[in-house]
Amino acid sequence: MIAPRARRINIPLRHVALMCGGMMFALLANVTYLQALDSERLNEDPRNRRTMIARMENPRGGILLRDGTVVATSRKAGKAAYRYRRVYPGGPLYATITGHFSLRGTGGVEQAEEALLSGKDPRVKVHGLVEGTRDGATLRLTVDGAAQRAAYDGLRATGRPGAVVAIDPRTGAILAMVSLPSYDPNLYASFDAAILDMTDKRLRGDPADPLLNRAIQRTYPLGSAFKVITSAAALGSGRYDLGTHVGTPPSFHLPGTGTHLRDGRAACGDVDLPLLQAFRLSCDTPFAKIGIDLGQDALRERAEAFGFDTDDLEVPMPVTRSVYPAELDDARTAMSALGRSDVRATPLMIAMIAAAVANDGSLMRPHLVDEVRLADGTVIDVTEPSPYRRAVGAEEAERLTEMMIATTGKERTGAAAAFRRTKGAGRTGTEENVPAGEDHAVFSGFAPTVSPRIAVGVLVEGGGPDRRAASIAKGVIEAFLGGQAE
Repeated sequence: MIAPRARRINIPLRHVALMCGGMMFALLANVTYLQALDSERLNEDPRNRRTMIARMENPRGGILLRDGTVVATSRKAGKAAYRYRRVYPGGPLYATITGHFSLRGTGGVEQAEEALLSGKDPRVKVHGLVEGTRDGATLRLTVDGAAQRAAYDGLRATGRPGAVVAIDPRTGAILAMVSLPSYDPNLYASFDAAILDMTDKRLRGDPADPLLNRAIQRTYPLGSAFKVITSAAALGSGRYDLGTHVGTPPSFHLPGTGTHLRDGRAACGDVDLPLLQAFRLSCDTPFAKIGIDLGQDALRERAEAFGFDTDDLEVPMPVTRSVYPAELDDARTAMSALGRSDVRATPLMIAMIAAAVANDGSLMRPHLVDEVRLADGTVIDVTEPSPYRRAVGAEEAERLTEMMIATTGKERTGAAAAFRRTKGAGRTGTEENVPAGEDHAVFSGFAPTVSPRIAVGVLVEGGGPDRRAASIAKGVIEAFLGGQAE
């Protein structure tokens, strides 16, 4: 009888042993999963203090302007846990571009080029293994300090939010990118968790949204600046030329509605004007009629040729899509030809419109990073200019240039007054349907008029129907060209 009793006693022990074995197997499987398959997610988790300590243990690569001016660098912190602190000598002036690097995350170029700046990029890592260093790579940007300062100061002087973007139309190099209100990225360099949390909460809760890059992350109605694209579609159709006479009635009935579009510009009158003059005076009714004549498909096709309705832009930060709306009736098509009816663009796109015209109709891919260097000065990457879109043909670009020169070269327009004694070409825009606020002021233009070297897009929120946007663009152009545009 003893043997059967022993077997009965061993049954629960066997169950316990099997359960412990199963738990051990599950534990090992979980550890294996975490280390082999889920390690990347854990490393990127902002709550992982060990990862952040490791990121602060080695000097991060610097960020420089085109002339070598340092706008982001790493300095010894003098703390046991964190050896290096990120420093931004330019503060708010370059925050739109650099973003920030901190224990609470990253933004801007700091985020977009994390692998290179941290040294995780395979090209940087291999060199580090050979040289016995863990330094990140240094990025030299395309940004021009004088143009950036002029854009920042000019926009700040308005006291309004907005954005300014300047591009070299020949290469796509971004010469300036400003978004206001801005913030000081040095505020994110603190290692004090309480201070950092308070700073982050304050900036993210600010209704002015200083962390938003309005230049590439927000779209706006661009008003009459879109008439450049409408004109491109008209010229490309073969049915219009600069001398084609178009009617300028003071009122135009929008088909299928009880609404009349009214043109309050006395200079437009109730006469037939050449297309060139209608563009220069920014008459609305003839362009609304042209929009209906061309049709929504023709306008959309031309807008897409300039880069609307695409998600393939990174500079290297991702760019929000500029939009030409779908399925428009005749009334909305007429309004879309004026840059209304839900037509929206980023300030970067506003600059790209001018850049395409300035470069004989070829739009180059915009970019911020010019080259990447290792700690010993070895260049491992250089951005080669590359075509992005064929916006218009060379002949059409020449005629659009004439139209834009006419806008800035006659004293009867606000743009002309702003560009007095500066040889540039451009198109102003005022969006008259901004909800619950003053109209936006828009400008898209380039200079010099011969062999253009800079294209500028300006958007001043609530800037009103005045010359503010054109004046900012003029300041940026003159700062970049070292004086007046000849």
